[in-house]
Amino acid sequence: MRIDWTQFTPWTSLGGGILLGLSAAVLMLGAGRVLGISGMLGGLLRTGGVDRAWRGTFLLGLLVAPGLYMLVAPLPAPRMDTGWPVLIAAGLLVGWGTRRASGCTSGHGVCGLSSLSVRSLVATLCFMGSGMATVLVVRHVLG
Repeated sequence: MRIDWTQFTPWTSLGGGILLGLSAAVLMLGAGRVLGISGMLGGLLRTGGVDRAWRGTFLLGLLVAPGLYMLVAPLPAPRMDTGWPVLIAAGLLVGWGTRRASGCTSGHGVCGLSSLSVRSLVATLCFMGSGMATVLVVRHVLG
């Protein structure tokens, strides 16, 4: 394995992880809710939801954050190594997998594991294993 040191960002990644963990803890302790983006979006789109305000505010924060970041540093240039059909298919597969797993990587990996959920452990192992297998096949088998 080779690390691309020009793209290695340990401090930025650590800072993002700390902010994500802090957000998950505050949401769980303050509102008794799990920080799972798919669940938030699903609850926001559901009609008659009583807790739509905090869901919408949180998701709006995800959209506003890059703009705030641009006030202190430039955003990295977007890079897409594939075409739109593959990107759309991948998005649909991720959405389907999220529904099948009853949650997304943030819900299972951050909140589920911290609450010692066996279901979240299995889901996270599946997410990580699938990701590793995909990288193996794409980089080393297909070239």
